[in-house]
Amino acid sequence: MTTPKTPGKYVYLFNEYDDVMAKFDGEWDGVRGLLGGKGANLLDATRLGIPVPPGFTVTTEGCNDYLDAREQFPGGLWEQALESIASLETMTGKKFGDADNPLLVSCRSGARFSMPGMMDTILNIGLTDEIVEVLASRAHRPRFAWDIYRRLIHMFGSVVMDVPDEVFEAVITAQRRESGVKADTELDAAAWKAVTIRFKEIIRTYTGKEFPTDPYEQLRQATEAVFRSWNGKRARDYRNASDIPHDLGTAVNIQTMVFGNLGEDSATGVFMSRNATTGEPHLEGDFLINAQGEDVVAGTRQTMRIGEMADSMPEMFEQLQKISTRLEKHHRNMQDMEFTVEQGKMWLLQTRDGKRTAQAEVRIAVDMVDEGLISREEAVSRVQPDQVDFFLHPQLDPEALQGVKPIASGLNVSPGAAVGIIAFEPDLAERWAKEDGKNVILVRPETRPDDVHGMLASKGVVTSKGGRTSHAALVARQFGKPAVVGVEEIEIDLDNHLMRIGEDLTIKEGESISIDGNNGLVYYANLPTVVPDIQNPYLIKILQWADGFRKLGVRANADYPDDAKRARDYGAEGIGLCRTEHMFFAEERLPIMQRMITASSAAERAEAIAGLLPMQRTDFEGLFRAMEGQPVIIRLLDPPLHEFLPSSHDLMLELTDLKLRMQHLSSLKEMDKALEDIAAKSRLLERVETLAESNPMLGTRGVRLGMLIPGLYNMQVQAIYEAACRCAADGVDVHPEVMIPLVTHVGELNMIVGPLTEIADRVMAEAGVEVPKMFGTMIEIPRAALTAGEIAATAEFFSFGTNDLTQTTYGISRDDAETGFLVHYLQTRLLTDNPFTSIDPEGVGRLMQIAIDEGRKARDNLEIGVCGEHGGDPKSIQLCHDLGVDYVSCSPFRVPIARLAAAHAALMA
Repeated sequence: MTTPKTPGKYVYLFNEYDDVMAKFDGEWDGVRGLLGGKGANLLDATRLGIPVPPGFTVTTEGCNDYLDAREQFPGGLWEQALESIASLETMTGKKFGDADNPLLVSCRSGARFSMPGMMDTILNIGLTDEIVEVLASRAHRPRFAWDIYRRLIHMFGSVVMDVPDEVFEAVITAQRRESGVKADTELDAAAWKAVTIRFKEIIRTYTGKEFPTDPYEQLRQATEAVFRSWNGKRARDYRNASDIPHDLGTAVNIQTMVFGNLGEDSATGVFMSRNATTGEPHLEGDFLINAQGEDVVAGTRQTMRIGEMADSMPEMFEQLQKISTRLEKHHRNMQDMEFTVEQGKMWLLQTRDGKRTAQAEVRIAVDMVDEGLISREEAVSRVQPDQVDFFLHPQLDPEALQGVKPIASGLNVSPGAAVGIIAFEPDLAERWAKEDGKNVILVRPETRPDDVHGMLASKGVVTSKGGRTSHAALVARQFGKPAVVGVEEIEIDLDNHLMRIGEDLTIKEGESISIDGNNGLVYYANLPTVVPDIQNPYLIKILQWADGFRKLGVRANADYPDDAKRARDYGAEGIGLCRTEHMFFAEERLPIMQRMITASSAAERAEAIAGLLPMQRTDFEGLFRAMEGQPVIIRLLDPPLHEFLPSSHDLMLELTDLKLRMQHLSSLKEMDKALEDIAAKSRLLERVETLAESNPMLGTRGVRLGMLIPGLYNMQVQAIYEAACRCAADGVDVHPEVMIPLVTHVGELNMIVGPLTEIADRVMAEAGVEVPKMFGTMIEIPRAALTAGEIAATAEFFSFGTNDLTQTTYGISRDDAETGFLVHYLQTRLLTDNPFTSIDPEGVGRLMQIAIDEGRKARDNLEIGVCGEHGGDPKSIQLCHDLGVDYVSCSPFRVPIARLAAAHAALMA
């Protein structure tokens, strides 16, 4: 028999700050976990004396207990809510459900982490037919009364009773046509009363139930609906995209209603203490006079910029500035606030840390250090590695834009460029992107929380309505999606899957457009994009501070001088991996490489290898000059030789084609040439078939290849040290390091390093130049990791090739797994992370730890790095820091990310 849970305290008034803090011994993180971010901040704002409408919060514990009890309120919760309503009645002098002086409340979600628009809100709870009639007659505002009543029924029907939102919108559209008006604001009291009656009929038709006339039943059902919305699809999609745990639950905030639609001395708005797109230090947002809050974010009315309030309501604007400054200093972060002015009285409805673009995050962090609000350590910790990646977002190619005019413009709410085909429905956008691999631009009149899955799947977002604080703007900034909103020139016809710009241009679903989120422009063209250099002065400062905190070195994987230069510009401290095989695929080199592979004699092979020597020497000289003063690790040839040859299937097709064409030749000269071609193709096919292996990844490659064809590695080392000596003779400070790949046994390393060392010494002696000399190995096979102590007796450095180490540890092929069973493993959460994205700490990480410990026992000054793709992954960088790795190496474009992630790892230690 299950013992009933002892009733706890599930409800806290906004003025119970001391009680809540005592529960957690003053730890604010615990308060946020219990009350959610919104509830905790309203509790705090109330304590600070900010004008907050009275209210109370039902805790996240209440939500989780409700969901665990199969959607039944836990004991004591509802009774505590009723007691809190009574407290609100005392504070406001109003009574819930009373027609003469009614208390009306809102019901809003509020999770620990901000999830704008992802869960549900219901306004004006407590209205009934009787109360509306009295309110309309006594206040002499019949339109106001019926307007707020229809909003309640609309929200309640949609959120609580699951009636499709579109059905309610269709009624309003029909009423506008019947009344002969274009905007909702032009509908009078009689029109809204007719809409309200129709809304009730719709609820009855869809659900078989009546809209509840008991205010307490409205409140109860609304609270339950917000609890249930925690598990709604849009909320789960958002949490998955934001890496928010699913077991936190949401709090519910019940707050006294204040109204911004009581006349010209009333207003409502949403604003941020700084510009959420650029980070500039001025108020940014939208407001409306004589409106309710949903009108601002829904895009149903053209909003005004918050700065215009200084002219239309100067006293209220001054109060907003003071509230903004006070809250920002208190929270030490940019604030996103919602307010209502009710007949000349300012009310703050909520405040939270504002969502912002990567550019804004970086500038705000630096500015707040300069303003003395936060430390450099906190500034670096606030900027996330993924946000640095946004600075490398594509931009439209300026050259391609010459002579191309935009078809429309709107608000530039989220920077970057996006190019793709138009999808008007979020489900279609998701399907095209995920199933068909298409680049999609989601185009909507405005986005709603239910559209978030389509937004996440799309490359960019365009809306014809909405402002800088609209749902589309908030979500796009949150996830780094380029977006242009409020594009009024666009008329979207969802029924016919097309959009019109003016009278002459019609664009259909599936056609391509390009958007410029930096400037708020839309182009009817498939324009090329370019990746910009990251010269943002605020980012440069953040990365400089990060360099001062991190312990890990950051190098780059680069094979050519241009890559090396870019890596150095991005802050790389050397090359951690130069893959020499990439150098052999160049058009003028591949034939020489193929001649070396297919040589029928040692002399012929030696001649081909000698032909590659000057090319390799030039390659390495370019790298050394680009990375002057920094280490350059060069991996000797690694892949199996068949990768440099055509496939046997292609060669057989070519042979068949040659033989068929020969049958139609009449000239002896042409026939002789054809016979020579057939003989050459036949020899090549024979060689390809001889080299074929069942599992080439575990076959003749790496050090095994170097032992079978020693002339190949000898040539590469000769080229390395000839290039190094030439550079040194010119005064260039060079630090070459030679890496032997795929070593599994110390005997392999011993047999190959000795001759290579002799070559390096000979080259330096002949040149009369001394340069640093290091030989090391990649640790990419489990046996190498387990015998690292023996290997370190010869190897002067280790570099973990974590891609192959992951494949050989798991016994899976990355190419096959990532399109097969591994997808299922990740979807079912058998694995929480893709091991090819983040290093597996229990398996691969354990092997790395063994190799590091054993290697340093044998050689205490052993240099250890990581050069797989994991070197640019923040989770993997954290693990490398914890393991005591000396450096990570990644692609040049990931170097800034790695620098910041390494600083985070050090600051968290």
